[in-house]
Amino acid sequence: MNADETIEVHGTKRWVKAEDADLSGSTFTDVNLSRATFKNVNFAGAQFEDVNLSGWKVRNANIAGIDIHRADLRGASITDCLVVGMTIDGVPVTELMAAYRALTADAK
Repeated sequence: MNADETIEVHGTKRWVKAEDADLSGSTFTDVNLSRATFKNVNFAGAQFEDVNLSGWKVRNANIAGIDIHRADLRGASITDCLVVGMTIDGVPVTELMAAYRALTADAK
C-alpha cells in the first residue's frame, strides 16, 4: 500500500484489526476506542488531548519524558516503577518519597 493513501472512516461503528501495520501520522478525532487493546505498539511522540483514560492499565511501558498537564489523577497508582528524574509540580519524587519515609519512620 502506498504510504500516501488515506483510509477514511466516518460515521460508522466497526472493529478494526491492525497487525504488522504502520499507522504513524494517523489522526483520530471524536472516536470511541473504549475496550481497544494495544500490544507491542509504538506511541512515541503521540499526543492525547481531551481524552478519557479512566480505568487504564499500563504495564511494562516506557513513558520516559511523559508530560501530564491538568490531569485528574484521583485514585491513580504508581507501583514498582523507576521514578528517578520524575517530578510532581517541580519537586523530585525521590525527595518526596525520602521525606515521607523519614516522617513515617519517626512516627514508629
